[in-house]
This record gives sequence, C-alpha cells and structure tokens, in this order.
Amino acid sequence: MHQDYKKFLNSILIPLVLVLILWSVKLFEVISGIRLYFFGVYPREWSGFLGIFTSPFVHGTWGHLASNTLPLLILTSIMALFYRKAFLKSLVMIMLGEGILVWLFARPSYHIGASGVVYGLIAFVFWTGIFKKNTKSVVLSLIVLVLYAGSVESIFPGVEKNISWESHLFGAIVGLITAFLLKSVVEEDEKQFHESPWSDDPSSKSYFLPRDIFEKTKIERYYESLLRESNDLNAGNKDL
Repeated sequence: MHQDYKKFLNSILIPLVLVLILWSVKLFEVISGIRLYFFGVYPREWSGFLGIFTSPFVHGTWGHLASNTLPLLILTSIMALFYRKAFLKSLVMIMLGEGILVWLFARPSYHIGASGVVYGLIAFVFWTGIFKKNTKSVVLSLIVLVLYAGSVESIFPGVEKNISWESHLFGAIVGLITAFLLKSVVEEDEKQFHESPWSDDPSSKSYFLPRDIFEKTKIERYYESLLRESNDLNAGNKDL
C-alpha cells in the first residue's frame, strides 16, 4: 500500500510542478507589473517564434489561468499515471507542434495560454483509445469524451471572443497525430494483460475482453455434444 502511494505521488509530481510554474509566472507578472504577453506566439514574425516554447506558460488574466489549470492538471495526471512511457514525449510533441502550426497559420496577434496543450492532450487520450482499442485506453477515451465533449465548439472561429481558437484547433490536430505516431508504445500494464495490436508480431491481437472468456462455453458445448452422442448410442442399443 505504501509503495503504491509513493508511486502515485511520483507520477503526479510533473503535473503539479507544471501547474506551479504557470501560477508562478502569473504571480511574477502581477508583482513586477511586467506584462509577459510578448512571450506568446506571434505568427510569421521571428520575434514571435520564441513563443512556440514559452506561450503555454503565459496567461492574460487569472480567470484565463484558472480555466486552464484544472483540465491541464487532470489530463497530465492521466497521462502520467496511465501512459508513463508516452507522457513526456507526447507532451513535448503537442506543445511544439501546436505552437509551430499557430506560428505558421494563425491570425497576426499574440497567442498565449496552455489551452492549445489542453486540447492536444484531450485529443491524444481520446484517439489513443480509438487506435489501441484495449480496455484501459477505451475507458480513458470515454472519460475524456464525457468530461470535454462540450469543448469541441471552441475549435471553430467566432464562437468565443478573445480566444485563440487556432490554438485549440491545431492542438487537437497535433494531439490526434501524436496519438497515431505513439500508438505502438506499449505500457507495462498493457503488456501484463495483452499484446499491442500494433506490435511486430502479426499474430498478436488486442482484445477488449480476456481471450479465454468464452472457453467455458466452448467446453460446455463439447461435453454436451458428447452427452448427446452417448444418449443416442444408449437409445440405439436399447432398441436392439
């Protein structure tokens, strides 16, 4: 029990540190009186290229920060607990991929905030369930779908003012692509119960239910057929 608790705390350490950094940056902004919006992504300007790496850590208001904090904490915790091998790699891919697409294609304005990363993580968890099709991934996919299905409208322009819908859209696209690229990463708990459907062995499959769940029925049918044959044989001997 103690070991499991320690393992859980180690898993959520990175999500907690990540959220702490976001709040520390905002607190520094308030105390110093320095607005850090220029660390956002400004599309197609070299001065805004640095924002690809820094924009997720900068937020316009406390409300903006608060709206991103809980989903970011939940999603990164899910990743750290259930997709440990893919966690850091997928987080970096989503952050950089979303930032690059925003820099290339978004409106000329400063784009700040972690919402693009949030949408990327939502898409990653959802599409990983679609691609892997194992029990754990499917359940996590359904949980994310229930929690964040209402967020889909924010990837379209004009739904909400003063938001970077481009960050949401590109984050979701990069999350999908990242899930596809990392679909072959098999976690330790996945190895224990089944083989990945994307492994090198063409005969390996992933089953939503345990492979032997229907074995009892097969055995019962086999013995039933033997019993019927025995009864038919005894009936034939009686007739003779």
